[in-house]
Amino acid sequence: MSDETPVGPPAHAASPDPDDSNAGRPARPRPAKGSFLRELPVLLVIAVVLALLINTFLLKAFFIPSGSMERTLHGCPGCSGDRVLVNKVVYRLHDPRPGDIVVFAGPESWAPETAVAQPTNPVQRFVRSVTSAFGVATPGEKDFIKRVIAVGGQTVQCCDTQGRVTVDGRPLDEPYTYVSDPDYRSTPFGPITVPSGRLWMMGDHRDQSADSRAHITDPDQGTIAVDDVIGRAFVIIWPVSRWSTLGTPSTFGGGGAGWVGPLLVGIPLAILLLAVGLSLRRRRAR
Repeated sequence: MSDETPVGPPAHAASPDPDDSNAGRPARPRPAKGSFLRELPVLLVIAVVLALLINTFLLKAFFIPSGSMERTLHGCPGCSGDRVLVNKVVYRLHDPRPGDIVVFAGPESWAPETAVAQPTNPVQRFVRSVTSAFGVATPGEKDFIKRVIAVGGQTVQCCDTQGRVTVDGRPLDEPYTYVSDPDYRSTPFGPITVPSGRLWMMGDHRDQSADSRAHITDPDQGTIAVDDVIGRAFVIIWPVSRWSTLGTPSTFGGGGAGWVGPLLVGIPLAILLLAVGLSLRRRRAR
């Protein structure tokens, strides 16, 4: 019998686990507590800056308190009022087109359709200014929303033998209009040729809208300047039960730049989500 001691690992030593991928690697430090809370203010700042940029240059939400566009938009007394999203950049690509629903700054001669209560103290004024910056406040009294009926160079008139508005002699079939007074009859006007760079506007609630028809005696015969247009309303965003897009009716040929609004919403949201994702990824990697 040999006195030599066998060479090898002790019987009680555990063999290395071939599946242990972390063997030999330094332990990964756990994320420091509160790191996400430290990053949260940065994410909030990014979100606020994006919101302000979107509201200033791309999109803005408008509250509709008047009933001049009922029932396309609800704004009648006693109703909660629709909130629409307005595309502010589309008319940098082309001028407003017949059938578009647009928000515009009314001329001096256009009386406000709805009285807006003004803040009575500095705190309320501050809150109003902040909410206005994000497009969630009550609109100004001189902001109007109407439908473009005719553009520069077109001749608008009312009415044909069936009581319809005509543009360049072609009658408009307007199923989107609403009349609350059963005895209402359209007041004849025109023919009026819209000057270049101006628009003839009418509300869908024909017997309750103080639109271009009410200002025919003005120097511009009730038309408004294209430069006064703030943007095109393209979707109802509130209340949720009323959510719908606002396209161009078939009587005007349909179409329009309806894709621009969703695209402008999607790009900033994608940037914000990417920033949040990268922040979370860095946090997990620590």
